Amino acid sequence: MNIKYRLSVMNFLEFFVWGAWLISIGAYLSNVLHFKGWQVGSIFGTMGIASIFTPALFGIIADRWINAERLYGICHIIGAILLVCAAKVTDYSGLYLLMLLNSFVFMPTIGLNNTVSYTILEKRGFDIVKDFPPIRVWGTIGFICAMWTVDLCGWNKSPLQFYISAGAGLLLGIYAFMMPACPPVKTKEKKSLVSTLGLDAFVLFKQRKMQIFFLFALLLGAALQITNTFGSTFLDDFKNTYPDSFGVKHSNLLISISQISETLFILTIPFFLKKFGIKKVMIISIFAWVLRFGLFGVGNPGSGLYLLILSMIIYGMAFDFFNISGALFVENEADIKIRASAQGLFMLMTNGIGAFLGNYISGRVVDYYTIGGIKNWPNIWFAFGAYALILGIFFPLVFKYKHQSEAALAIKH
Repeated sequence: MNIKYRLSVMNFLEFFVWGAWLISIGAYLSNVLHFKGWQVGSIFGTMGIASIFTPALFGIIADRWINAERLYGICHIIGAILLVCAAKVTDYSGLYLLMLLNSFVFMPTIGLNNTVSYTILEKRGFDIVKDFPPIRVWGTIGFICAMWTVDLCGWNKSPLQFYISAGAGLLLGIYAFMMPACPPVKTKEKKSLVSTLGLDAFVLFKQRKMQIFFLFALLLGAALQITNTFGSTFLDDFKNTYPDSFGVKHSNLLISISQISETLFILTIPFFLKKFGIKKVMIISIFAWVLRFGLFGVGNPGSGLYLLILSMIIYGMAFDFFNISGALFVENEADIKIRASAQGLFMLMTNGIGAFLGNYISGRVVDYYTIGGIKNWPNIWFAFGAYALILGIFFPLVFKYKHQSEAALAIKH
């Protein structure tokens, strides 16, 4: 099989594993296992905890001791076993521990997936910038297919979603061992402990604009996963009001519009960056989050379905514009010697610390607006929207950065 096809299959399965449970687990935890909001948020927060530690650790292991494709396969096989165990557990403490361990082995696979793809393409003489994006898009397709599979089979609120993910993970784990070898790179260069741990980038905190940027990256990172955490729970709570509506019966299909939008908005980013510059694109992203939450607050799966669909479309702009423009900003500002570490620091702030705090605090917000077992969803979403609005007001006031057209063109490199 052509190596590009093999890598496309690998990327498809990588995100199929994640998509099988990430969007639908919230409704299962809240409405079947009857976990409280903070418990649901903390289980989602395990991904944030894992993102702080294990991606860098496993990256070091792959760089020094174990073939990247083998470590990648081992992680997925262990993850599959943990998900099978999770499917059989219904108490909070047991499920939290299993999902935490699963996050420890799954979150590093996102980076390892890229490492394996880049290494193989580079060895075969392909242009990574040109040839990897069409391969990576199959990851998003895999995520959407997993959501649709779970939804159309009626497993949104069933532990069967864990078995689907585990099956795909086991298949991918075995498949990874069949990929071309990606051995550690032998080098005589001695690195300091700081460099080895990827901590070089912390020197960026000496600059005021970088301090402000990373602070807002952390604060906005707290909002990135909130709708993934509680979106399916929100829609399922309309089962008595709109029992036959599309949004209730097929919540995953409705939410999957967000992932489709995300794929499409990526294509518009070069235009927006060239037209408005990095800072304005970031501001657009923050206010897109205000609309995302606000439309959830006023929409419903019945007469307000169009508002929810609009919110799903806006998600692509909200999610992509800050993540990609933020990564580009870091790329432009960091010294070439620490760019990889700087990108790792950006991910640590958004998907690590920010995601962990966001999931924990959002769970508390849901509990605060839950009275007698009834969640006041408009107030919940408006609270999140107000938070994003505050960020949107303060960000342009304190973040000083002039648009440079040359920087906008860096997206091509």
